Amino acid sequence: MIIWLASYPKSGNTWLRFFIISLLMGTKTKLNLNHLRAIPTFPHNSQFEGLISNDLNLEEVAKNWIRSQEKINSNRNIKFFKTHNALGKYKGYSFSNSENTLGTIHIVRDPRNIITSLKNHYSFPEYEEAKKFLFNDNQGITYSKKQINEYKKKNMKYSLPQFLGSWKTHYLSWKNMKKNYILVKYEDLKDNPSIEFNKIANFISNLTSINFTSEQIKLAINLSSFEKLEELEKKYGFTESTTNKKGKKNKFFFLGPKNDWKKILDNQTSNDIERKFENEMKELQYL
Repeated sequence: MIIWLASYPKSGNTWLRFFIISLLMGTKTKLNLNHLRAIPTFPHNSQFEGLISNDLNLEEVAKNWIRSQEKINSNRNIKFFKTHNALGKYKGYSFSNSENTLGTIHIVRDPRNIITSLKNHYSFPEYEEAKKFLFNDNQGITYSKKQINEYKKKNMKYSLPQFLGSWKTHYLSWKNMKKNYILVKYEDLKDNPSIEFNKIANFISNLTSINFTSEQIKLAINLSSFEKLEELEKKYGFTESTTNKKGKKNKFFFLGPKNDWKKILDNQTSNDIERKFENEMKELQYL
């Protein structure tokens, strides 16, 4: 059965993944960013072998979301998967269901801070382009044919197209998850890591019957700090970082806790975001 780590891009999913891996493995090995592969992305081409013929066709991928999950869950083992996909349907095909889902950890972040990370991650020259991405109810993400061919040449696996929607529609979609659901705010993880990461550890423990000691949780929090992750990327690089138009890697762990929209965003951009997502931001106490 699957435990989803669901988020809109640049909301802290990698931080959450590394915490969980640190929680499960931190006392057993010296961790690095490669261990993030233990919690892979869904959908991923390795999960759809024999199910699809076109890796760039979102509709074909969506048609086989459930079939892929049924194959994954055929042994009934508990698995964690990261996803940026919205919950719900695309072209009539459901992303997941209660038969394949054990639980969901849903991480959200203030969209006024997300936009700066989006701009860096996708090499948008202006905030206007990042804003269009954030506002687009039909937004998806996918690798290009050229990128996929590069992965194939290196015999590497890769993520398949995902349907995001806008920040608003993505948040509302996962908020509707009825089975074993916990909502986590990036800002709470930053401001109160001990309280929030303990909540996550207890949630996982209740689902898996794995008991974590206070020492294990404290170690996992320390191992997965932004500073530690930033240091690991600087030292070893990170395969999930994107490449800009000049062929250079964008910094994945970009600003982290230093990403403060009040100091970075122009008034027009922040006002546009607040108007567009007013109800949801008030609900999450961002406004």
